[in-house]
This record gives sequence, structure tokens and C-alpha cells, in this order.
Amino acid sequence: MDQTTQLAAEVPLIVDLDGTLIKVDSLHEALVQVSSRKPLDALRAVLKLRGGIAAFKAVIADHAQPDIETLPLNEAVLEVIKQARSEGRRVYLATAADRRFAEAVSSTLGLFDGVFASECGINLKGRAKADRLVKAFGAHRFDYIGNEAADIPVWRAARTALVFGAPPHVMKQISHELPAAINIEPREFPLKQYLLSLRPHQWLKNTLVALPAIAGHDFSTRKLVTVLIGFISFSLGASCVYLVNDMIDLPHDRRHPEKRRRPLAAGVMSLSHGAALLVLIAALSIGTALMLPWAFMVVLFVYFGLSMSYSLYLKRKLMIDVVALAALYGIRVFAGGAATGILLSHWLVGFCFFVFLSLALVKRTSEMISLPPASVGNVKGRGYRPEDLQSITALTAASGFVSVLVLALYINSAEVSALYRHPELLWGICIVLVYWLGRVYFLTGRGEMNQDPVIFAATDRISLLTGMMVIIIFILAL
Repeated sequence: MDQTTQLAAEVPLIVDLDGTLIKVDSLHEALVQVSSRKPLDALRAVLKLRGGIAAFKAVIADHAQPDIETLPLNEAVLEVIKQARSEGRRVYLATAADRRFAEAVSSTLGLFDGVFASECGINLKGRAKADRLVKAFGAHRFDYIGNEAADIPVWRAARTALVFGAPPHVMKQISHELPAAINIEPREFPLKQYLLSLRPHQWLKNTLVALPAIAGHDFSTRKLVTVLIGFISFSLGASCVYLVNDMIDLPHDRRHPEKRRRPLAAGVMSLSHGAALLVLIAALSIGTALMLPWAFMVVLFVYFGLSMSYSLYLKRKLMIDVVALAALYGIRVFAGGAATGILLSHWLVGFCFFVFLSLALVKRTSEMISLPPASVGNVKGRGYRPEDLQSITALTAASGFVSVLVLALYINSAEVSALYRHPELLWGICIVLVYWLGRVYFLTGRGEMNQDPVIFAATDRISLLTGMMVIIIFILAL
């Protein structure tokens, strides 16, 4: 080894954690977990801010630690670390995160020779981090990889400033002060991923707000405009719920083969940006709802409340979870009635409850079938066990065919004669519905129902054909 190579090998590489080595902020993730599971502990942690940010981080770390094994890593930074180690250089982790979390990351990855982190009331960020590293290695005797404005004092003290994913205003300051800095990878703002976090494909469910107008045969322009406004408001409100769910379910989503690709779980969108987007979308949803009768706003807030209860608690309770899911579907129908002023018939309410309960059970059945064969005990995050599959399957079919029975009883009721000239044709809808539900149950049992059944109905060719048949029968019966 020549002298130049030997000197380079003696200069350690220091790596920042949040936003650099990992795509997320460990404090934000831990805070969300504590707030969703133990809100009183989160409040006590906030009170600790009087003792400084390091004390706050320590209290949060007492109650929650992000799942190290599933944290999204930045591959470009990992390559720099591996290259340094191949050159015989020492590599250290230096972070403002609590020491317990930093050491857990270091132990899991096995790539670091030591850890510098927040502890004993000292928040290791900015100037404090720079001073600590200079004391350990000397001024300009280490290379440093960071990603934010707080890292500028550390870059100034380093031999080589390595920048990863810094925002444009930080890059502008770095290029002015440290023209020799190396930009490993520029920061990207994938607008498409931000939009995907709203799950616009799930907005299809919100077309249920049109059901009261359809069932009441009210197709006036005024009603159609009202239904459209209600659809927009409810869709934005539902997106707020999806964002909250994604924040709360991060540990579970990252272990799921499909959900780990969601923007928040994958680290493509930060929690702070997710929170800002949540506030914006909630304001738009409520602002749009103000254009409708006050009853619609009440239903919208009931949806918010039940959705949050489901995310935080109800989804882990046996049977209560599927009843809540069915109610969340049904609330959309009530929202349509509230927006248009159309009173829902008991026939429509009964039909909707049982058919939505069946679809909720289909969703649970598909989750159970996808479990590994050797699974034992309760399904993670749910109140079911693998041996419950047979019972769930029976309930799924029973509730679905009860909905067909309600429809059949409605066809024989006095109300139908007043609304339809040819009510006997409506029996065709019963036949089509029996076929579609049966097909859904068979596909679910075969493990081929790998998505929300409502989304499946909108993308499956045969489901679309059966839907067209229902519409044709409905029109002919008018």
C-alpha cells in the first residue's frame, strides 16, 4: 500500500442515519407509533421537551423503536459504505437519533466500527455533532455523508463533504460554501408517488354515494351535481383515512409483500410530507362538504371517527372488524342520502349491510388463505387464527346470499310496483348477483382474490360484464 492510499485508509467515513442511510426519520416513525398505541405516553414525551430535544427522544425511545429489519435503506449510501470498508477504512454511524436506536441499526447491519448518537441530554445534531467528530478524529480528518441543512457545520469540519438527497436550497448553500462537495444522488420529489399515497383507485368505492339517487330514480341535473360534489368530498376524506392508516401501519406494511411498496412504507414519501398532505386533503374535503347539507358533514365525520377507531383498535377484534368494514362501506350510501336529501328505504339498508359484510369477509378470507402453512396463533394485527378459516368462509357465503334474499323480498314488496313498470324483470338481478357472488367465493377459496373485492369488481372482465347486465335489467324494468 503506497503512502497516499495508506493516508486515505486512515481517514474514517462518517455516515448520518435519518434521511441518509435510511430513507425515513426514525424519530417521526417512533412518535407516530407511540401516538397511535399509547397517546398518553406521547403526551408525557412532549412535556419532556422542556428538558431539551434529547430528553424527548429518550422518552420516545423508551416506548417505541422502529422495526430495524424492515427499514428502507438507501442503496447508493450502502455502496459508499461497502466501498470504504473494502479499502480498509473505518466507518462510523453519527446521528441525532437516540443511542439505543442507533446501536440497534449498527448491530443489525454489521457495517460500522462505532456509533455517535444523542444521549445524556445532548442532541447530537449540527454544531454538536461537528464538535464531537472533530474531538474524536480531528478537524478535516474524516469524510461525512449527510442530507440536510443541519449537516452543514459537519461538512465544514470534514475533509470531504458527501451529500445525499439534500433539498435544492441546501444544495445551493453547499455549492457556494463547499464547492468541492460530492453530490452522491440528487433529491427527487416523485409527484406520482405522492398522488398514489391518496389511493385514487380506491375512490371507486365512493360511487356508492350515488346509490340513493339511483334507487330513488332521481336523475335530475341538480341531483347529479350534488352526487358529484359528495363523491369528491368523500373521496378526499377517504384519502385522509388511507394516509393515517399508512402512517400507523408502517411496521406491518413493510413486512407485507405488496403493501411494502406503498410510498410511506417504501420511504419514497416522508412522514412529515405525509402529514402535510393529510392536512391539505382534509381541508379540501371539509371545504367541499360545506357546499352540501349539514347532514352530509355529520356523516363524513362519522366516517372519520369510525375509520380511526378501526385503524387504532377495531381491526384487531374478532368479527367487530368485518362489521366495522361493512359499516364503512354502508356509510357511503348514507352520505349519498344525506347529500341529496333522499330517505333510504329499509330494503336498501338491509341489502347494503349484508352484501358489504360479505365483501368484508371476502377480504379477511383472502388474508387468511395467504398465510404461510405453518402459521399458528393469532394472525398478526388481527383477531383471527388460521383454524378460523372454515368459519369465516361459511359466514362469507351466508351473508352474501342473505343480501340476495333481501333483494328478492324487496322485489315482492308493494314499494316496487310504484317505482317499476316491469318489476318481474328485477329477478334477473338476483340471478346475476348469485352468479357473481358465487364466483367471487370460489376465486377467494383458490387464493386468487389478492385485492379489495370492490377494486376486483372494477377490473375483472367478467365482473364488468355482469355489472352491465344488472344495468340493462334495471333500465328495462323501469
